[in-house]
Amino acid sequence: MHKLLDRFEAVQSEMNANVPRDRFVALSREFSELSPVVAAVKQLQAAEAAREEARGLLSDKEMAEIAREELDLLDAELPALEREVQLMLLPKDAADERNVILEVRAGTGGDEAALFAGDLFRMYERYAQKQGWKVELISASEGEVGGYKEIVAEVSGKGVFARLKFESGVHRVQRVPATEAGGRIHTSAATVAVLPEPEDVDVEIEDKDLRIDVYRASGAGGQHVNKTESAVRITHLPTGIVVAQQDEKSQHKNKARAMQILRARIYEAERERIDRERAADRKGQVGSGDRSERIRTYNFPQSRVTDHRINLTLHKLDQVLEGEALDEIISALIAEDQAERLAALGEEA
Repeated sequence: MHKLLDRFEAVQSEMNANVPRDRFVALSREFSELSPVVAAVKQLQAAEAAREEARGLLSDKEMAEIAREELDLLDAELPALEREVQLMLLPKDAADERNVILEVRAGTGGDEAALFAGDLFRMYERYAQKQGWKVELISASEGEVGGYKEIVAEVSGKGVFARLKFESGVHRVQRVPATEAGGRIHTSAATVAVLPEPEDVDVEIEDKDLRIDVYRASGAGGQHVNKTESAVRITHLPTGIVVAQQDEKSQHKNKARAMQILRARIYEAERERIDRERAADRKGQVGSGDRSERIRTYNFPQSRVTDHRINLTLHKLDQVLEGEALDEIISALIAEDQAERLAALGEEA
């Protein structure tokens, strides 16, 4: 903690000096990140000093009773302060403050899966609105009877990836389809991918590593669709990642959108590779990024949502899909992740 306080003072001192603008911007960002941590550390230190002072007064007959009351209060307060500081000192995910590319795709279940993918995307839209984030549609392929076969959007705002990163995975729904006359419960699924948007310095893509194909767009779009080769497909040869984009009428805009998605997918693939290497001996951790596992079930007949990673069940499905109660699940996932990382640090210490 002494190193942290020393660094905070050094940043303050350098900010007051005559430094170049780009250096000042970097220092300001570090200052804003360190400020709440330093405040929590100083609060903890003040409480510890007060406890030592109260202990020293226990031998004073006139002050002993007041000192004992003070000690009781401080002993109850200190564990929470210590945990707050521990959490703040945990290594942060460098991508936590990034905007994200949100991809929702219908999985097994045909039309019902597409409808469910639409439900999930609207859930994230509503949640984003409540968080004060912005959602910008990148591309969408609608289902035959509604919903989406695939929908991709950019979500931007403060701490987007930090709160959405545990949503990646397979989401399962159990309900009676509107088209099912027999009233039987069907199970279908949709996959969600939350990709942190990289900065230019994060991902280097060389022209020689790309194959770019242009072609005529297909599907809805009026007369324009078959007249120009505005659709773009980009293949990143080293990784085999392919991104196709045709929603814009301009080939230039489609290429720009495709490159945006490609950079995010390459960045996430590299993050996952590093995570797998780091966590090779830690199985079952929250946020492992294993998108093959079912992470959550939405059961309509029982109005129940269950997150299987932390065995959390909420009987408020409507509120979750409205984006209101989703934060309860996200906060529980973040708390579980923090607890596991604190435990891991304790084992290493």
